[in-house]
Amino acid sequence: MALHIDYYASLNSPWTHLGAARIEALAAQHGASLRIWPVDFGTIFPASGGFPLPKRSPQRQAYRLQELARWREHLGIPIHIRPKHFPAKELPAATCVIAVRETIGDAEAIRLGHRILKACWEDELDPGDLPTLGRLIAEVGLEAEKVLALGQEPRWAEKRLADTQAALDRGVFGAPTYVIGEDLFWGQDRLEFVAKRLARG
Repeated sequence: MALHIDYYASLNSPWTHLGAARIEALAAQHGASLRIWPVDFGTIFPASGGFPLPKRSPQRQAYRLQELARWREHLGIPIHIRPKHFPAKELPAATCVIAVRETIGDAEAIRLGHRILKACWEDELDPGDLPTLGRLIAEVGLEAEKVLALGQEPRWAEKRLADTQAALDRGVFGAPTYVIGEDLFWGQDRLEFVAKRLARG
């Protein structure tokens, strides 16, 4: 029986971006299905005892920048450590990804989510800007006008709220989190363990 990965993502997270291509590759390598859940970590952090970035101590904020630089070099992914449009307004992008996931398919939703992350962290674009978001939607082969209109339907924001509560109930507290059965793996630096779990079947 093929394994399934639930992939809890923040569309503002550099760590989600750094793991994006790798989780896709691992799922493909092991024949696992992959579903993206762009939940609201602004709700998850305080509910799980964490702090959003602006409320973290100066020491933790400084260390985060060092770690981003280290991982950029280690992975060879050309991210901007301080991108112009971070944090982007996440809700319009997230509801578009959810709408695509629910009405078109998982692969298309993942492709769009990953393009949104790349726009912020590599391309210095603002995915919270609707015209920009429309261009990103078109770039991944979807109908921009249709997806933008669909994403603004209230049901997808409501779905995101429900998905966020379900993530909390499942034990999710940080982004990205990959869940296989009962096993949670928090962080792109845990993808080695994801690979081992997938290899076990």
